[in-house]
Amino acid sequence: MNTIERSKVEDFLFHEADLLDQWRLPEWLELFTDDATYEVPCTDLPADASSDVSLFYIADDRFRLGERVKRLMKRTAHAEFPHSKTSRLIGNVRICESDDDSLRVSAKFQTYRTKDGTTDVYFGTANYRLRLDGDRLQIRDKRCLLAGDGLRPSGRISIVL
Repeated sequence: MNTIERSKVEDFLFHEADLLDQWRLPEWLELFTDDATYEVPCTDLPADASSDVSLFYIADDRFRLGERVKRLMKRTAHAEFPHSKTSRLIGNVRICESDDDSLRVSAKFQTYRTKDGTTDVYFGTANYRLRLDGDRLQIRDKRCLLAGDGLRPSGRISIVL
């Protein structure tokens, strides 16, 4: 059984947050495995809901995630051009399970997004399944469970959480 220190996982998650805040999305995408998923379920769904049978705000496989990154980096992505200013806080990082090549990790997040004089706050729990390849971590699955009642006041998610 492979052991990894929580501080290494925290550093990885902090690095991910920093890449997102700097809008270095192509580099952020490289953190994901080829078979990865990125999901944000609707706020009224249970934590274990499946995107196969329920409507999610975001339910991307690796290909769709790559297309999302390409779109967000273009000037024609009107909702995010110019890019929002964001600031992410990550805390309460826990390694929930581990085996030889993967970890199940949970972390609390707060993402502040400012654009056009309005600041929105997204907060909740991010659940990860991380792949451990030697000393390197990669994201196999990321699911952001929003803790608010809905997406108000913004009514949308135009950034990556």
